[in-house]
Amino acid sequence: MEVGVLPVELWQLIFSYLHLPDLGRCSLVCRAWSELVLSLDRTRWRQLCLGCLQHRHPNWPNHPGVEPPSWREAFKQHYLASKTWSKTTQDLESSNCLSLFRRRKGWRRLCVGVGGEFGSLRAALAAASPYDRLVLLPGVHEEQSEVLLKVPVEVVGQGKLGDVALLASIDQHCPTARLSNVVFMPARFTSLLYKTTSGYVQFDNCNFEGGQLQIHAPGTCQVKFCTFSQSSIHLRSVALCILEHCEFTGSENASVTVEGCPSSDRNWACKHLAVLAKSCAASLRQPDPAICPVAKWDGWRESPLRPVRTCEIVVGEERSSFLSAAGAQALLGSAQEDTEFGENLRAAKEEEEYPALDSNSSDSDLRSDDEEDAQVAYKVPCQAHSPRHTLADVMDSKLQSNRLHALQRDLKLKSLQQELQQDKEAQSLANSLQGCIIRQCLFRDGKGGIFIYSRGQAKVEGSIFRDLTYAVRCIQNSKVIMLRNDIHHCKASGIFLRLLAGGLIADNNIHSNCEAGVDIRKGANPLVLCNKIHSGLRSGIVVAGNGKGIIRSNQICGNKEAGIYILYNGNPAVSGNHIFQGLAAGIAVNENGRGQITGNIICENQWGGADIRHGGDPVLRNNLISCGYSDGVVVGERGKGLIEGNVIYGNKGCGVWMMSSSLPHLINNQISHNSIYGVAVFCHKDNAGDYPLGQGGSESFQEEREGAGGENDADSEEEYPAARRPISVALVELNSINHNGAAGLHVKSSEVLNIIANVIHANGDGGVAVLQSSQLTRIANNSISCNSRGGVLVEADCQVELRGNGIYENSSHGIVSKGEGVIAENDIIGNHRCGLQLLQAADMKVTKNRIQSFRDYGIALFDEAKGLVQENLIFQGRSKKSILRPILNAEDCIIQNNMLLTFKKRFDMECMLINPPARPHLEGGAAVSCTAAAGQRVSSITTRVDGGCHNHGSIFCTIL
Repeated sequence: MEVGVLPVELWQLIFSYLHLPDLGRCSLVCRAWSELVLSLDRTRWRQLCLGCLQHRHPNWPNHPGVEPPSWREAFKQHYLASKTWSKTTQDLESSNCLSLFRRRKGWRRLCVGVGGEFGSLRAALAAASPYDRLVLLPGVHEEQSEVLLKVPVEVVGQGKLGDVALLASIDQHCPTARLSNVVFMPARFTSLLYKTTSGYVQFDNCNFEGGQLQIHAPGTCQVKFCTFSQSSIHLRSVALCILEHCEFTGSENASVTVEGCPSSDRNWACKHLAVLAKSCAASLRQPDPAICPVAKWDGWRESPLRPVRTCEIVVGEERSSFLSAAGAQALLGSAQEDTEFGENLRAAKEEEEYPALDSNSSDSDLRSDDEEDAQVAYKVPCQAHSPRHTLADVMDSKLQSNRLHALQRDLKLKSLQQELQQDKEAQSLANSLQGCIIRQCLFRDGKGGIFIYSRGQAKVEGSIFRDLTYAVRCIQNSKVIMLRNDIHHCKASGIFLRLLAGGLIADNNIHSNCEAGVDIRKGANPLVLCNKIHSGLRSGIVVAGNGKGIIRSNQICGNKEAGIYILYNGNPAVSGNHIFQGLAAGIAVNENGRGQITGNIICENQWGGADIRHGGDPVLRNNLISCGYSDGVVVGERGKGLIEGNVIYGNKGCGVWMMSSSLPHLINNQISHNSIYGVAVFCHKDNAGDYPLGQGGSESFQEEREGAGGENDADSEEEYPAARRPISVALVELNSINHNGAAGLHVKSSEVLNIIANVIHANGDGGVAVLQSSQLTRIANNSISCNSRGGVLVEADCQVELRGNGIYENSSHGIVSKGEGVIAENDIIGNHRCGLQLLQAADMKVTKNRIQSFRDYGIALFDEAKGLVQENLIFQGRSKKSILRPILNAEDCIIQNNMLLTFKKRFDMECMLINPPARPHLEGGAAVSCTAAAGQRVSSITTRVDGGCHNHGSIFCTIL
């Protein structure tokens, strides 16, 4: 009959009364009828799917209220899976025609129970032929001894689930079997419900109460739409099995235990299970936001940044090859492109706590009109998480666009698909089909979820773990692959790996756990990619006891302790993560912890963005550490490490707070717009507590603490670059320290400290303040310019060596010294007061400097200052004061062989700074060597920069 004879709605009504075989026949008549059959998806196909007693709602148990994309496709998948048990090829090698006899329509239907043919299951099995169906009539069926299943049969409960209860212990000795619509309870003599050691068993729509299933290789199983109440599954060396859409509640131990390496001895069902697993995996790759718990996270790679306002921040004309400047653009600029990170940055009010970011608060009021043409304006988009916290974005128009975009792309939070495309090992793990495959299951209200040990392997996808003691434990060379799961409110750690365990933990939502979200210890080495780990009551990720791992592209936020906590020789590779809004440190490295921490965005944490103490020795490189409520980086007692190429910006404390006794190396960082000091160097011990409140000191690491006395793992040594220098003295080198609220560099130390080749510019107090220095502090080849007070302050009893520095246009004196040491070969030009002032009992050797001041003395000697002042070039600016002010009783102060000149024209002063060129500069043959970000020697760092200075006169503010 032609379709056009009747309206389409009437055809659909007629077809809605057809049974499944008739629908199949109608779809073969013609294309129009086939389309009509397909159009019944939300009517007839939905009725067929929900009316089948062999399975439940396609999205049960996690999301039973959400409809699947296609009811027909869901019904098809359930139907095909339910027939897996009858696809055995065993006994067919002699003749394929035997399948015709085995699969004939004459399979018998045997009824068991009151009113049936057989009074017990045992009697029915004795009379059954292969592939017969045993129907258990409603009621309770109890067997007094173990039941042996010797022939392939199908055992089905009649009526609704719960009408049939079976109290038995079944031992399968046949190649295949299927059980459906039955409530299993343990017999009185054992808690074992079902066991197979060689065959395949399929459970559909069953309940298991208070017992255990045991599957031993080469046996395997498929379990779908089943409920386990205080019950568990133990899998031993199983090559491949599937658990789908199951609910596990109230377990006293692990709900699923996977033991032993997947067996190479596979039975007939493994190839069919592999096909089913691949078909289901294809549907999971594009999760429905209404179903997948991960896809509906707030702000997860969705929300674009709001429009931003801009202001001008004046910096130098050139950047030379200063890598951290480029890193700043990439790290800060990535906040605009990265939509996920942008969700956490909301528009700020005009009256913010970071005055440097306001359109009226740049240092434009400090520069002269003559210098306007030499300025480079940097546009700073400002976004805030709240009216109190602002993140600025410093965009350097001079940087090559391709280099900037490449760095932005590298630091953007990547999706799992991008990670898998770039990491073949992760891709191989994500696609692997070995061991136990667990999908769309719910584990709740019990002790443990999944326990994998002794080289076991499991793959867990789209499942929910909640209100357990732990979700997953993986130990003893085992491997776990966890994709798109939701793990929350566990009483201990969410995922626990130790004893050389590994695997892939990717795209999971891990939150609100009482211990760490992911706990990696004792040689475990997983890949942790693209997870959201948040709102934990302790740390987000813990790596301890020689644990390793690759931790990449995760969003870690809102944890009460450190976002990532590394200790006891833990040595992970941490890169490309966003770690923000934690209630303690962003990353804490303690108790001989190590690690490569590169390319992360660490912002808005309550304590230090990175906190290194008690033997912690990481490499902290190319990170953005910004807008913290305390210091950007803290290197506390016995902390070490290489801190290189980072952007440390807008923190409410210091940019870097460190102890010189820890011998940190601070190299090639951009440290700016922090509320207190740019870099603060102290020598005093930390407070009594190892950590500030909530820092992570109360984590449980007793086993790791006992085993930490030995040396570091030998393999971990290979992770460190060969270019890293031996640490013998604290070093601050090649950093840009600018626009901080107090002094650029604050030193109060009792150890040797080298401050070499830094740019210290436009800070809210002095450039460098040395308040305590019982041993030599060496300040060499730095550019110290345009600071709100003096360039360098040296207090009494301090030992310093100032050599080769350029100290330009600071608002007060160029150098004020009350201590002792050497001031040699510096350019001290254009400062608003004295070029050099020696006070009190200063004892300095001042030689071969070029000194000029517009408004005060070139060199002023007061009080009881003594020393040697010789061979200096001193010239006068606009001030009517003398070039040199000696003290009256200068018996202990020798002043000789100085050249005193008066120049009033800018051109004349420029000529005086030609030979040698304006300092600082390091030529290739210089005695002092500096290491750039790439580990190469700097041949020259001399650059002319005109920006942001106070006075009309100087154009020699130097940027490395």
